Amino acid sequence: MSVPRIISRIKEGHSDAILDVTQFAGDTTLHVKGDAILQVLKELKGEGFNFLADLTAVDNLTLGGFERFVVVYHLLSHEKVERLTVKAHVPEDDPSLASVESLWRTADWQEREVYDLYGIRFEGHPDLTRILNPHDYEGYPLRKDYPRVGRGERKDFPVVERKIGSKSPRK
Repeated sequence: MSVPRIISRIKEGHSDAILDVTQFAGDTTLHVKGDAILQVLKELKGEGFNFLADLTAVDNLTLGGFERFVVVYHLLSHEKVERLTVKAHVPEDDPSLASVESLWRTADWQEREVYDLYGIRFEGHPDLTRILNPHDYEGYPLRKDYPRVGRGERKDFPVVERKIGSKSPRK
């Protein structure tokens, strides 16, 4: 089944959850309400989108949009050689989505990274802990309201002084 037919079928089955379908540079993006993401992605996997190539997030604080946060899923179908982007819109007052780790194991660390940097929780994730920042780190550094220079957490980091030629060459 072609991507437009798959999208039409998804829209029919989830008319209240599909916010929009957009095209750019030949790629199709399906915009979905966050609470329907697991079911929509489960159906897309059943339609042949067997690989989750990437999972990331966007903070729309000053950009507008359906909600403040968007979690972006880049799907591939190896059999059909097709790509599809799905954007799940997540409200600021409850930044959470269902985990898709049960569909694609690659989502495990990607969801942890989005949680660590944006504070979006993935319900049902087997180990939703920080992956890049220390466990006691407060805040989410990729949110647009996070101070650009940080909150002073780097003041105790050791400073490494380096000058050109200061490293001794390996022997």
